Amino acid sequence: MELWHALNHSIEGRDLFLDSQDYARFVHNLYEFNDSNPAGNLYRLFDPSGMRDFVNPSFRKKRKLLVDIHGWVLMKNHYHLLLSERVDNGISLFLRKVNIGYANYVNERYGRKGTLFQGRTKKILIEHQAHFLYILHYLHLNSLDYLKGAEEWRVRSKGSIKNANEALSCLNSYKWSSYLDYTGRKNFPSVITTSLFGNDSDDYLNSLKEYLYNTEYDGDMTKLILE
Repeated sequence: MELWHALNHSIEGRDLFLDSQDYARFVHNLYEFNDSNPAGNLYRLFDPSGMRDFVNPSFRKKRKLLVDIHGWVLMKNHYHLLLSERVDNGISLFLRKVNIGYANYVNERYGRKGTLFQGRTKKILIEHQAHFLYILHYLHLNSLDYLKGAEEWRVRSKGSIKNANEALSCLNSYKWSSYLDYTGRKNFPSVITTSLFGNDSDDYLNSLKEYLYNTEYDGDMTKLILE
């Protein structure tokens, strides 16, 4: 199995998500478009009112998955996904469906036309053990960009995160990632597969806490600083 980090930014740095409905719509698309079959009636299936795992159980169908989604985070002007293929060319097909589907939604909702993303989604193969051990943390820690005093978390040196407890609080309050599902609080469990990184939420949470409380690293991790 190959593990890939996929990321894409908006054109011109514009916001991809203007409100909670936009975020929720993208997460729903991660579920709906992860299927070799054509998408159904997305407006009928999409219900953002609860803002939890809004894929209504009464509408769920048997899917032929294109990919396993092992982690994800949505930021204002970009997204990160951690993917492995279920079928040949599954990642490319899935990303194309997600990008086109969300762009069509945004164009219709906001009366705009044209391209929304910066071309094809960038894909980075996770080849090394050190990269594998850090990549899920990296995705989840992106939300620290919105925490004052923690914006330098990518530097990965002592002091780059000023207050670990505040950082944890920020992560716990940010719902647009797979972090909550990995730490035992069901958020959007229908979207992700957690078995690759272990299903023990206490182990994952303790690992992340250890990282936050000890940000100093002895090796050269500059190649893992992913923009």
